[in-house]
Amino acid sequence: MVWSIRIVQFSVLSSGSKANCTFIEVDGFRILIDCGLSGKQCELRLAEVGVAPDSLDCIFVTHEHHDHIHGVATLSKRYGIPVYANAATMSQIHKVNKREIFRTGEVFMPHGAVKVTPFSITHDALDPVGFVVEGGGFKFVHVTDLGRVTTLVREHVRGAHAIVLESNHDQEMLQTCDYTWDLKQRIASTHGHLCNDSAGQLLEDIAHPELFHVILGHLSENSNTPDAALSTAHSYLNRCMDRVSGLRTLLCGSVYKSLPLLELDEPHQLGVVIGV
Repeated sequence: MVWSIRIVQFSVLSSGSKANCTFIEVDGFRILIDCGLSGKQCELRLAEVGVAPDSLDCIFVTHEHHDHIHGVATLSKRYGIPVYANAATMSQIHKVNKREIFRTGEVFMPHGAVKVTPFSITHDALDPVGFVVEGGGFKFVHVTDLGRVTTLVREHVRGAHAIVLESNHDQEMLQTCDYTWDLKQRIASTHGHLCNDSAGQLLEDIAHPELFHVILGHLSENSNTPDAALSTAHSYLNRCMDRVSGLRTLLCGSVYKSLPLLELDEPHQLGVVIGV
């Protein structure tokens, strides 16, 4: 593989039912995927990983739920950051600096050789998407807030070098937690959230030797734990150890702290990080 882009790095700044926000940089082009944090909290999380908010080039939005867009307008106006979303999602985002409309399923190139593919997912939102971000032979996939793994999702995730993947709930814990019955049904539905087993099955299916980073995201605080999510992921990955020889990082995102900035240039320079 030719790694023509020397620096690709990312950090999940927040992930969970309260707020979601992921930072990714491809050869100097800096992206936020969602911003469910307040503007101030996002600035603090970015500072934790050494990123100045005024250096951001754009914000991509997956869907219009509050835990994904709360701070979008604030950051956009404060720092003049363009916001990218499809038309349905953008209709629910107000007072941003500059609007860039993409079409779900159509590739766009916001900068140089950076290619972005927004793909459709099943969730109870107007037109929710996951994102594939590619550049220099590197493929980063962000896919959370989906009720099921469709063939389309599987095909877009395949070949990823790094993935932020929803692992929202443990099925048994969901049934016994104190959520209302209606909420339990919504979460478990095909337009709700992905359970640990479904996330694990997807990882087993798409495992390959150059899958370097796996971040489990959008964990429920009431029907999941980091230990449960990691244990389930491990159980599925253990079935295909011969196909995940390059795996360096398996972590859970958190709403309370940003994850370390993970950098990728050459595979042999990565360190192993397994844990919460």
